[in-house]
Amino acid sequence: MKKLVILGSGAGGTMVAAKMRKQLSPSEWDITIIDNDDIHHYQPGWLFIPFGIYSAQDCMKPKRDFIPKGVNFVLDEIVGLQTDKKVVECKKGKYSYDWLVVATGCKIAPEEVEGLEKWKPDVKSDIHTFYTLPAAEALFGRLKTFTSGRLVFCIPEVPFKCPVAPIEFLFMADSFFKKQGTRDQIEIELVTPQDGIFTKPIATGILAEQALARDIKTTVNWDLAVVNQEEKFLESHTGDKVNYDLVVSTMPNMGSQYVDDSGLGDGAGYVITEHGTLRAKQAESIYVVGDATNVPTSKAGSVAHFEAEILAENLTLEILGQEPKAAFDGHSTCFICSGNEKAFLIDFNYKTEPLPGKFPFPGLGPFELLGESVFNYWGKMMFKWVYWNLLLTGQELPIEPQMIMAGKHQPRVMSNGSK
Repeated sequence: MKKLVILGSGAGGTMVAAKMRKQLSPSEWDITIIDNDDIHHYQPGWLFIPFGIYSAQDCMKPKRDFIPKGVNFVLDEIVGLQTDKKVVECKKGKYSYDWLVVATGCKIAPEEVEGLEKWKPDVKSDIHTFYTLPAAEALFGRLKTFTSGRLVFCIPEVPFKCPVAPIEFLFMADSFFKKQGTRDQIEIELVTPQDGIFTKPIATGILAEQALARDIKTTVNWDLAVVNQEEKFLESHTGDKVNYDLVVSTMPNMGSQYVDDSGLGDGAGYVITEHGTLRAKQAESIYVVGDATNVPTSKAGSVAHFEAEILAENLTLEILGQEPKAAFDGHSTCFICSGNEKAFLIDFNYKTEPLPGKFPFPGLGPFELLGESVFNYWGKMMFKWVYWNLLLTGQELPIEPQMIMAGKHQPRVMSNGSK
């Protein structure tokens, strides 16, 4: 019996398991998923918890509900990986493999920034994030009592999960405070190490204009060095300071220590990955999916979905003795909630930035690319049902894993949106 082992049962790992169980004969292949948590989290939903749109229970389900029939689920913690012997080491035992898929994602690492090392989710704190479930719940409590002062959203470094989430939070916070009648008493500012509010020029121009219209200040090329919680200011490496009353941060992000220890990693715990095939570069018989990769595209659920499609095809080809295809183009699709039950939608890849058009069907939509609409918002809200009921079970969706150009066009006006 040959063995396929998948490390991690988040979105990427679960989708790969579902697709590979359909591809590989149960009489010839044993498939095992290893994870140290038995609860599956709908991570895009964490953004909505601080605004009271979702609750914690809306974003949680048992992982075993989504493990395909015929796939073993092992609850254990990964501590090492011997790629030369094809063995995964866990606290409770060792697991050999013929092929391995790394899908252990990434996590926040506040200890990487001076002044954040003692951070913890606390409703009374003035330092918050929504990148964990307890943190999102604590921020919900803090926003209810924040009625005046300076709210600063800080991006300490890249990469981080879901690059559009800071923009969404800022736009939704603007709408939230307006509904509370406190917006006139609250300043909102984004500080980012990037050269614009987003990484792609066309989208940056549009989103920067939207931020300006909402009286949201954007400070770019700003590298966080220290968080001074006593005097309430952020300090950059060049000594510039930004005062705050409430900070919301993406936090530094890191991959897994076992990845670097095994020789697969880039020093930050992300697997060095072939951009097109999704194979690990440093060892044979290993593929990578989702946030665990170091491919230069978004760490987001849509990317994990598109990667899983291509990874499953390539892994099957290699098992059959054929060469994998360099088919992954960095495709990412992101709804951007903009407040007042409206949203934008962007679709891009490694080489092509977001363009106007219709999605997913060219000329028909129903969603509008680079446009703000109520329909886009409900597309975002419907995605939770799609995630639980279709994506995790490996169902086919009417969206190609590669970005398509049909129905897209260059906008008439371009701007980089930076200051």
